[in-house]
Amino acid sequence: MKAIVFDTFGGTEVLHEAEIATPEPGPGQVRVRVKAVGVNPVDGKIRSGALEAVFPTPLPATPGGEVAGVVDAVGEGVDQLKEGDEVLGWPDTGAYAEYALASAAVLARKPAGLAWAHAAALPVAGDAADRVLDLLGVASGETLLIHGASGGVGTIAVQLAVARGARVIGTAGPANQEYVASLGATPLVYGENLVERVRALAPEGVDAVFDAAGKGALEDSITLRGGTDRIVTTADFRAGELGVVFAEGPQRRSAARLAELAQQAADGTLVTAVGTTYPLADAAKAQQASDAGHSRGKIVLTVG
Repeated sequence: MKAIVFDTFGGTEVLHEAEIATPEPGPGQVRVRVKAVGVNPVDGKIRSGALEAVFPTPLPATPGGEVAGVVDAVGEGVDQLKEGDEVLGWPDTGAYAEYALASAAVLARKPAGLAWAHAAALPVAGDAADRVLDLLGVASGETLLIHGASGGVGTIAVQLAVARGARVIGTAGPANQEYVASLGATPLVYGENLVERVRALAPEGVDAVFDAAGKGALEDSITLRGGTDRIVTTADFRAGELGVVFAEGPQRRSAARLAELAQQAADGTLVTAVGTTYPLADAAKAQQASDAGHSRGKIVLTVG
């Protein structure tokens, strides 16, 4: 099968297409014929070697931590899924490929009305948004500041926080202000004088901060909170130096919760924004865009 592989750590130039063996599902697993793959910032950090101390990666490796596709083969002991079922979830093997293996327990059925690219945009973003909002203890009536509100995780986090009854202030680039407002947040351009501008919008202060951008806003967030309490980042690897909680993982990987979010997305009650799609062969271009940041919604690879 065709897959995207890297044999050494480095920039996006180390990614290349290769023919590798098609995997066979083991007990509890299914093989998924991949239709779409979410591209996440962590993919580039693993490829570069920046996370080698945290997530050791045997080489050669295939990236891809969320997948949407069609069940192609079923392993021993799997009775909840069958060949031909359309699913989304978290793979056991890299999903930048024509086929990937996944544990049946962490796959949800894809609703018929949900497009493949939008299905692939849900597992990581939905899981991260739920985990961080729970870590922060966001409650009705509170004010939550979300950095990176127009990105894949931010898009979901804004909506889930608003559904909890929180008031959300969301930072994003100038081109994404109307989009952030459409999600239910008060939009704000990131950058200079952020502390003063947030205080003008929320003179009573912000109760919690969710940094989904990793673009250097932690210091301002600490100033706004008067300390590091109730600040969580999923993207800024300086968190430990600053005493801020970093919550990249572990993922909960709840198939039941993912099915719920997928149905909401299919019904149109949850916006799943896909920024740009690339064919599998252009995985390097997709990761370049992801590494650069500032994308609205999720970057997705399409396969087949």
